[in-house]
Amino acid sequence: MTRSEQPRLAVTIAPGLELANPVMPASGCFGPELGAIVDLDHLGALVTKTIFLNPRSGNPAHRVTETHGGMLNSVGIPSRGVGAFVDELLPRYAAYRPPTIVSIGGLSIEEYFDVADRLADVPHVAALELNISCPNLEAGGLEIGANPHHVERVVRGVVDRVQVPVISKLTPNVTSITDIARASEAGGAAAVTAINAIVGMAVDLRGRRTQLGNNTGGLTGPATKALALRMVWQVARAISLPVIGVGGICTAEDALEFLVVGATAVQVGTATFTRPDTMLRIISGLRAWLAREGVADVRELIGSLQTGPAGHGLAAAHGRHATLAVNDYGAGTQNTRRSGRR
Repeated sequence: MTRSEQPRLAVTIAPGLELANPVMPASGCFGPELGAIVDLDHLGALVTKTIFLNPRSGNPAHRVTETHGGMLNSVGIPSRGVGAFVDELLPRYAAYRPPTIVSIGGLSIEEYFDVADRLADVPHVAALELNISCPNLEAGGLEIGANPHHVERVVRGVVDRVQVPVISKLTPNVTSITDIARASEAGGAAAVTAINAIVGMAVDLRGRRTQLGNNTGGLTGPATKALALRMVWQVARAISLPVIGVGGICTAEDALEFLVVGATAVQVGTATFTRPDTMLRIISGLRAWLAREGVADVRELIGSLQTGPAGHGLAAAHGRHATLAVNDYGAGTQNTRRSGRR
């Protein structure tokens, strides 16, 4: 790549869903009203807040509290319902160039199908992202996304009802996220998003009460990044679908780390609350990093992580020990995924 050439940032999430760059907002952390202060046309995609079939008010206050390295939220996904979304909110998203990915939820498996039916022929819906972390009221409130059989059924049912790509957003609150990823793939998902928020709690010690009105909430922000990276790496190795990585991304370097472990694109959430222009800064940083490193296409980084004995990586980080590390351990590292696969 010559100095005059700009690195290529475009990535493909699914057939017909090519993004100009791999950066988009996480559902629930963004709305078209940000267009008044941020140029949304520069984003790779737009992702809506989760919508349900009927209006819902969400959880009782308090809904949000800060914690070390992040925040806990128990908003409860208030929604005006799919009808109001199609008539009033979707046209505001459609005013921008990036494709709109609509996040949908359900308090039962059938509700996902009902919402999908309502959106099946609606213009300007580029893809559906299934928020399968919703509680299944038919199963005692357990997350639908915690049961591989339920996940496969939900994904397959939505895929059968729409013509656009379906993305399954994985919950981290499970024993094996790879089982959930495989179930999504088996159901026909075009891609998966990993990860959703991690269930946590904050306590008001003086009052001997939880700080959130719903007792527990979803932990997001930098504190989740290490866990999210590990889960994205595992999921990318377990399935053949593109992975959208999310969890604690605040900088271009954070985003690049997710690409290296196997993500094709990334979502940015909590960081936009303190800096609404975070996504634009990340896109600019990606371009600058690639140019500086002589990488012509961002896809060259996807899944390029080298794994091997921990000592090899630690020694390589210190120049005077690099040669010794190669002699001790050899070059027997492996790629988690073929570079540039996506």
